[in-house]
Amino acid sequence: MIYHRVQSLSIFAKMEDIQQSVTTLISSYFNSLPETFMMRLIDLWRGLLLLSASTATFAITNKQTEAVLVPFALDPLPLGSVTPNGWLRTELETSAAGLGGHLFDFWSFVANSSWIGGDSEYSDLNEALPYWVNAMVPLSYTLQDERLKSNVHYVVDTIIDRIQSDGWIGPETLAGGERMIWARTLLFLGWTNLVEANATYEKPIIDAMHRFNRLMNTMLKNNGTGMIWHEGDKLSPSDYVWFISRTEDMMVSLQWLIDHYPGNQTDILKENIDLIHHFGSKWEAWYTNGTYVTQDLYDVPASVTTDQWQFLHGVTVAEGLKAAAVLRRSTFNDSLLKTAKDGVDWTFEYHGAASGTILADERLDGVNPYYGSELCTDVETIYSLAYNYFAIGDNDYADRAERAAFNALPAAVSGDWWSHQYMTQPNQPYSKNLSSTPFWDVNTQGQTFGLEPNYPCCTVNHPQGYPKFTMYSWLKKGETGLVHALLSPSHVETQVAGGDVTVDCQTDYPFRNELTYTITTDKTFEFYVRVPGWATGSTISSSDKGQQAGELDPKSGLRGIEVSPGTTTIEYNISEIASKFRTEPRANDTIAVYQGPLLYAIHIPPVVSSGPPKLYNNQQPFAPGTYPPQAHDYQMLNSTEWNVAIDPSTITYYDGGENTALPQPTWDDGQLPMYMTAKACLIDWPLFRGSVPGWPILKEDRKCLGDAFNATLRPYGSAKLHMAEIPTIDL
Repeated sequence: MIYHRVQSLSIFAKMEDIQQSVTTLISSYFNSLPETFMMRLIDLWRGLLLLSASTATFAITNKQTEAVLVPFALDPLPLGSVTPNGWLRTELETSAAGLGGHLFDFWSFVANSSWIGGDSEYSDLNEALPYWVNAMVPLSYTLQDERLKSNVHYVVDTIIDRIQSDGWIGPETLAGGERMIWARTLLFLGWTNLVEANATYEKPIIDAMHRFNRLMNTMLKNNGTGMIWHEGDKLSPSDYVWFISRTEDMMVSLQWLIDHYPGNQTDILKENIDLIHHFGSKWEAWYTNGTYVTQDLYDVPASVTTDQWQFLHGVTVAEGLKAAAVLRRSTFNDSLLKTAKDGVDWTFEYHGAASGTILADERLDGVNPYYGSELCTDVETIYSLAYNYFAIGDNDYADRAERAAFNALPAAVSGDWWSHQYMTQPNQPYSKNLSSTPFWDVNTQGQTFGLEPNYPCCTVNHPQGYPKFTMYSWLKKGETGLVHALLSPSHVETQVAGGDVTVDCQTDYPFRNELTYTITTDKTFEFYVRVPGWATGSTISSSDKGQQAGELDPKSGLRGIEVSPGTTTIEYNISEIASKFRTEPRANDTIAVYQGPLLYAIHIPPVVSSGPPKLYNNQQPFAPGTYPPQAHDYQMLNSTEWNVAIDPSTITYYDGGENTALPQPTWDDGQLPMYMTAKACLIDWPLFRGSVPGWPILKEDRKCLGDAFNATLRPYGSAKLHMAEIPTIDL
């Protein structure tokens, strides 16, 4: 009983008040015991509290969480523990200096948001500034960028100062009748990262989240108020679908509170998770045989889209990839492991792009290479797959996260990160205002590069991609292991096995397969690297010649080696097939070509023209002086023919020279030194809706329209105009 009463004390109460409360509790429960025994008991409890007084949370509280949630297979590190090196630093710094890093300076949906006293929102969801917080917190603290941190602090301080008297966070008032929970989901993802990175925000954010959690509990118990539509609500039923279908991200934040700051609210946090799941979409039911739609959505009745919309929006699907893993933490239902695996596998088999993202031009489609993938989908896919890896530990999730991060994301942004696409097509030989849209619900400008070429969500959401990838690239394995999970150049400082550990990784991965680690530690610990599923082998050597790497764990893909106190250098080399490339079949006798995790595509050099950025809703130019001079909208036309088929038996890989430096920016069009060539010819290839390349003709009907030539394939992320699902022909 005393144990549970002590747990109920506020984690932010003064230590002397907590000690006095413990004294009172023990005295009241054991007043019949001899005084000397009682005083020893009191001293014991007070001593336990003092052990963790420096963090205001204590060991007995943490014991409570052990049986509340399923532990992660591998534990994430706090934001700020991992910083980027090499090409990854180049990209993060370019993003910070680009569009995402300057939205606060000029873009009305951030700079004049209703959350900070303005009146500018792109929808009744009021989600723009929460999206910005979710992206800018990890970007600013991963880089330790003081300008961005200052912007973040101003926004967060203002939001906290404007919390309403009943605990509601945000601009919506009770009298206004527009209180919908959804946007808080995005805000809390950013806030939990901020607490980990900056202790100054621990008390105000945790207090605010717990207070909101109590308010949310009363709302949810009032028949799902704030989550589901009720007769008379000012918002429409379609507004509520976003939280109903994306519940897992709010659950992530509530579970984070249980893990780290439960206070006296564990029961109410658990109840809210149960209520959110009760009122939300059931992904565990969707990912079952006979329910999940494996067909192209154009080939099934329109009623399927209407009836199952909550499972069909592309960004929602990307977020839902982690739904089963999140739910398992609260339910301890291990059947959800299969649900998670089926959900991911089916999504990419029936609706996936070769670049590692999901084909959904708003709605899921099928696998036609003229369908599109939303940039928001790309970054949410990376986050969900990274989450699945550290929650479950299946190597396939990490492989998929890398594929999306190294292909889908960079293909959708310009080299300078000042423009982006709303939709990226696997086969995209031009980027312009199309004569007709090939997409389910995207305008004809959607695959151009610009400031807001279609709906503005991607403008504000895309900067989270590489910061979250970086944050989850290193994980802990128990108390004594450190894992390099998402391979990339980076630097990590943390504690393992009770000692301080610093690891500096220098590598050009994924462009080259050698990684060098310089490790300094004052305690012996186990160091792990992840071996990708595509690898044919790996070698790990240590400057400490007495240490040998262990065997590969086939589930997690991890190999470990013991590191002793002092400074150690470890060389890690990943082997692949001798040809350096491999192909994977795609629909209609086409192939995708890979080297390591990189997708290669036929590169089409662009003819580029630019103009002032246009407003998404009416395609009128921004007013002069209202946007930075670096911001433009672009048109890219193909300078060469695109209707190309290749003979895959003739593919040759060129590394560009082992010592050739990577370009800066990394993903600038056509600048990476590595490439492939293949013998090719032009074939007849009809257009879809007279607008974009449709399906290539069947293989048996393919004939060369002229002489054969050598086609050049480049990494997909650096080929802004590309043909990635390539028809084959025998030459």
